Amino acid sequence: MVEQNALREIIEQVLGEMNISGNAAPKPTAAAAAQATTVNTAAATVVEDGFIPDITEVDVRKQYLVENPVNGPAYAELKLHAPCRLAIGKAGSRYKTEAQLQFRAAHSAAQDAVFSGVDNAIIEKMGFFKVDTKCDNKDTFLTRPDLGRQLSEEAVNTLREKCQKNPRVQIYVSDGLSSAAVAANVQDVYPALVQGLKSYGIEVGTPFYLEYGRVGAMDQVSEVTGAEVTCVLIGERPGLITAESMSAYMAYKGTVGMPEARRNVISNIHKDGTPPVEAGAHIAELIKTMLDQKTSGTDLVKA
Repeated sequence: MVEQNALREIIEQVLGEMNISGNAAPKPTAAAAAQATTVNTAAATVVEDGFIPDITEVDVRKQYLVENPVNGPAYAELKLHAPCRLAIGKAGSRYKTEAQLQFRAAHSAAQDAVFSGVDNAIIEKMGFFKVDTKCDNKDTFLTRPDLGRQLSEEAVNTLREKCQKNPRVQIYVSDGLSSAAVAANVQDVYPALVQGLKSYGIEVGTPFYLEYGRVGAMDQVSEVTGAEVTCVLIGERPGLITAESMSAYMAYKGTVGMPEARRNVISNIHKDGTPPVEAGAHIAELIKTMLDQKTSGTDLVKA
């Protein structure tokens, strides 16, 4: 109560210094109210010539913002081969407004991808059951990478109960550092991958979703399920070109503590990189090679 009184005194003092009465403003007359409504309505219905495009839909590879370039067309052609923020121009010593807004939008998308979770509706639609690591929330996941590489005790028991034992290939999905990547790609990558493996006559185990998972969690998944090859479809760390990039990490008979050199990865799976369906077929082909050669990582010999 004392704090409220003190706060009220401060507000009254500020209003007094601004020559503003603390009393409620007088109620406007009907005529004044009608006039104000007319003005506000008119202002709200004004239609400007042209429009402001959605900055998140701009293809930066086709955008050239440098004024009076020496050889703009040639440089613009080079830009088509690399989705980088090149030739964005300057206003004095600063970026142009459009480039700055695009940068801020991309940064916001990256933050959303990291801090948000995967919609349960997507997981249910894919028919996955959910387990988690030793991370109990997103903050722990981001600050304790080691816990993101370890399955919770409940997860271990669930996998032993629900997953097929000793499958040739165990596939699972994990949020990693981009929930947006899972939302954007998994519904295309996973079916294409399974179809590709089945076309090779390769058995696939029981799929599931691992929340708060790092890449290294696949090693324990390999041991728990007894899979010959384990494959995780996981969200990549988002960048400022896309926040929807997914990777597929694979290993032959993975074990906890094994060196990173025993893994293979196919990265940059997204609509502007390797298309999800194409990636699924490519992953299936690489897994077949692992099974044929009974190895993975740097020991794998490409045909």
